[in-house]
Amino acid sequence: MLKLFYSPQSCALASHLALAEAGAAFEAVRVDFARQEQRQPDYLRINPKGRVPALVTDRGILTETPAILFYVAQTHPAAGLAPLDDPFELGRIQAFNSYLCSTVHVAHAHRMRGYRWADDPATFADMARKVPGNVRDCFALIEAEMFKGPWVMGGTFSICDPYLYTLATWLEDDGVDPGQFPRILDHRNRMSQRPNVARVLALHQ
Repeated sequence: MLKLFYSPQSCALASHLALAEAGAAFEAVRVDFARQEQRQPDYLRINPKGRVPALVTDRGILTETPAILFYVAQTHPAAGLAPLDDPFELGRIQAFNSYLCSTVHVAHAHRMRGYRWADDPATFADMARKVPGNVRDCFALIEAEMFKGPWVMGGTFSICDPYLYTLATWLEDDGVDPGQFPRILDHRNRMSQRPNVARVLALHQ
């Protein structure tokens, strides 16, 4: 059975949701960041990066959200979470999820993790001040150019949807009014109403 290591209020929510939507058999293991469990030897043997998510499979361990999402879609094709027979559409999904991972999530992380990019604590506040504007610009681009509707890629729910939902739940904490993005806000609200989302969120409190 698959085993997903996650922490509440983290990007691991996307992988957790994808596994649930795929109907996968898996065990969810909570990693308590408040107790620094991600830095303990037992967890570092699973993921030396000291981050979540990490997915234990029968062939080894996968990390990084886009990789885990794609693995879930490939190993559960009946769920239809990615157009596995269409290289171009599959590439569009990978491009969207890569943007969330490499740009949107990084823009968000500058709010509380300035130490990753600088040594002088005096610069951390300056990074944090940029977060609302940077995150707003990212979501403005998604709203105007990348989100097809009613789901991210159009008419079919895909592995992009739990990932966008996860990052969209951070908007208020990043100082961004989600009302500026009516299509994304509608998507977030509809995601919240899905039964699997409600069940998974209960574990992320």
